[in-house]
Amino acid sequence: MANHVSSLKRARQTIVKTAVNRSNKSKLRGTLRSLREAIVTGDAKAIGEQYRTTVSILDKSVQKGVLHKNTASRYKSRLNARVKAAVVKA
Repeated sequence: MANHVSSLKRARQTIVKTAVNRSNKSKLRGTLRSLREAIVTGDAKAIGEQYRTTVSILDKSVQKGVLHKNTASRYKSRLNARVKAAVVKA
């Protein structure tokens, strides 16, 4: 347990930042899951809407430091390929 005032403050800040990061990461995983489910169903309109929201959350995750920019770019590229394949198939 921390003893100094500054280390007590740092411990409090860590708890808050951990909760925020966990929330952001959870939101990201949820939208990725929703997009993958939409791709499986094959509804082109739902896929398009879900893809836009997913890409938006990926970009926000990069800004917030949850993901590295190259990781988000890789996700977007792979998801875009799956979305195009699903739309063409439908």
